[in-house]
Amino acid sequence: MPDTAAEETRGRVRLPASTRSPLWDLAKRILLAFAILTFTVLLVYLDRHGYQDNADPDHGVDLTDSIYYTTVTLSTTGYGDIAPYAPHSRLINAFVVTPLRIAFLVLLIGTTLEVLATQGREMFRISRWRKSMDDHVIVIGYGTKGRSAVATLRNNGVDVEEIVVVDPSSTALGEAHEDGLAVVTGDATRREVLRRAGVARAKQVIITTDRDDSTVLATLNVRQLNPDTYVVAAVRESDNVQLVRQSGADSVVTSSDAVGRMIGLSSLSPTLGAVMEDLLSYGDGLEVAERDLLVQEVGKQPQQLPDQVIAVVRDGAVHRYFDPAVTQLVRGDRLVVVRPSEELPWAPRPGTHGERSTLDEDD
Repeated sequence: MPDTAAEETRGRVRLPASTRSPLWDLAKRILLAFAILTFTVLLVYLDRHGYQDNADPDHGVDLTDSIYYTTVTLSTTGYGDIAPYAPHSRLINAFVVTPLRIAFLVLLIGTTLEVLATQGREMFRISRWRKSMDDHVIVIGYGTKGRSAVATLRNNGVDVEEIVVVDPSSTALGEAHEDGLAVVTGDATRREVLRRAGVARAKQVIITTDRDDSTVLATLNVRQLNPDTYVVAAVRESDNVQLVRQSGADSVVTSSDAVGRMIGLSSLSPTLGAVMEDLLSYGDGLEVAERDLLVQEVGKQPQQLPDQVIAVVRDGAVHRYFDPAVTQLVRGDRLVVVRPSEELPWAPRPGTHGERSTLDEDD
């Protein structure tokens, strides 16, 4: 037999919320309604001598009659066969039982309305979210690598509402919601799950699953649903890099090799290891960044610029700064530089090719 619960939750979109569990709220309301019912039954039973049962020859009221009277009274049915006749019993009905009746009705009706309103509000939020999801970033897998990737994106200006997490784990769901992220619960190797995440309209897809075979399948599905999106994938073993590239990934990072190199550098030279860690960490010291070539930098050599240029991107190809092909910078180049972390790596700077230069303004 298939797991019905798993089928129902697969591919479900869940947006971050700060409210408590609906089941807890419902259980609390049921207990409160039962408490009102029990208290009213006890109140009527203790004051049973002030009531009379018109259907009973002796006009007596016992515990069963108290329960019956309470249920028809709180539900506003009111058959009238049992009624208070003593003055104090009527006053208790007017000032105690009647407020309890109102509270009981408000509790029941309010619970129903709140459930309907919550469901409708959630459906509306998801519908609005789907319409607004365009050119967003999908992060498949919210483990250590996925969280670090999201943190880097957010630190570099990507809005939290532009990021969608895909992960089957309930633990990842809770952590992503705490970070304010929308989550599609499910396995990214299934196309329906990726469709719910809006992969066809995604600008980038970051794949950080725990298994390389899952990474390959996820990459194939992403590429089939969106041939134009930029796919970055992480693999554990270097032997699988070419396989993931053939599956459609634009960039592949080998996590185990990267960690191994860092450990080796730190053991050979603690200073060099500290510098590399500084470059990889965000918000302190140095940052590796990619930026546009400024108008006033056209024609210069990479070594003449104020930023420490380590690579030049020209016509989609990456050249090291000492490559003879880029000894003179030309319009359209992009620079990979090392600069202080106070500046956002991809923040625009005055004088890029999309703006008027000082010479143009003088003309």
